[in-house]
Amino acid sequence: MSWWWAGAIGAAKKKVDYDDAPPHYRSVALVIGVTGIVGNSLAEILPLSDTPGGPWKVYGVARRPRPSWNADHPIHYIQCDVTDPDQTRDELSKLTDVTHIFYVTWSDRPTELENCDVNGRMLRNVLEAVVPHAPNLQHICLQTGRKHYVGPFELFGKVPPHEPPYHEDLPRLDVPNFYYTQEDILMEEVKKKEGLTWSVHRPGVIFGFSPYSLMNIISGISVYAAICKHEGKPLKFPGTRAGWDSYWDVSDADLIAEHQIWTAVDPYAKNEAFNCSNGDVFKWKHLWKVLAEQFVVEFEEFEGDGDAPRPGLVELMKDKGEVWDQIVREKGLVPTKLEDVGCWWFVDAMLSYGSNLDTMNKSKEHGFLGFRNTKTSFVSWIDRMRAYKIVP
Repeated sequence: MSWWWAGAIGAAKKKVDYDDAPPHYRSVALVIGVTGIVGNSLAEILPLSDTPGGPWKVYGVARRPRPSWNADHPIHYIQCDVTDPDQTRDELSKLTDVTHIFYVTWSDRPTELENCDVNGRMLRNVLEAVVPHAPNLQHICLQTGRKHYVGPFELFGKVPPHEPPYHEDLPRLDVPNFYYTQEDILMEEVKKKEGLTWSVHRPGVIFGFSPYSLMNIISGISVYAAICKHEGKPLKFPGTRAGWDSYWDVSDADLIAEHQIWTAVDPYAKNEAFNCSNGDVFKWKHLWKVLAEQFVVEFEEFEGDGDAPRPGLVELMKDKGEVWDQIVREKGLVPTKLEDVGCWWFVDAMLSYGSNLDTMNKSKEHGFLGFRNTKTSFVSWIDRMRAYKIVP
């Protein structure tokens, strides 16, 4: 299969244009975490008229009421907290027409052992509710991430990570990691249904759109830039020299969605784990200048030697709640709390990290040739945040 249609590189206008009668669905997707950063992209891309495997009927599951910025997607929205086994069984066991599961959610807890417990239970709740009751279920996509190679956040700097570029054959680190827990549960549940296939997707830091995401770096640095603009202060880089100067790659949320749909429909992509990144490299020093241009704020070069960080955004933004409230009022933005759109802990962790690269060779060898220009991706997701009036 040649992957994908022209929209995979941003050359085609996205459309849903069925001519007359509603389509006869060829595939039925269940997206767990549909308001998350990749779930929102899946909700937009799966229903398109030219998406491979389609026409797709799409069920989207999230624990909160459907937000306005997700409401335009032609999906069947289901409000369900998948940490609750009874609610999950009641809501999802009746979806007997599901053919593909896209599991793109997670829950954050204070320790990684707690993360292993809650995220393992969430995945098991979903699979136990759906797998026995969906006779035509064909494939399960599980999204994990690059912490497969570097370990959980609580152990950054304490346990040696694998050396980049990361490839899929690297062994697990000898530490608790809820990604490992989820993979083990997935393999256990898949064995219960003959012919059911799986894929695991390991993106890096994701560029995308979702005010509900726990790890949306675009949102965090955009809000920071808007506050700097409002206060007339230069846009200082809050990370380390290593974070400023090292080579990085990231993963566009639409590209991840396309990658998952590829594994769902391509027979050469079954029962494998794949990295997923844009296919180019950058340094934060380059994107920081782009960020300053986007918000028309003074750009400041990183100064100083060594890896000692500047004050992080957790510290710099701790008293900025009222400032953000004022920006929201003055600019007519969607009302949000600073702590919900800032995710400062995540931004600080990422901007202080050194080289962070994977390889996409395995995906290309199996037939996936999608890519993104990271600078273009960066600007386009900032534009999306503005279009939905999340940032000014």
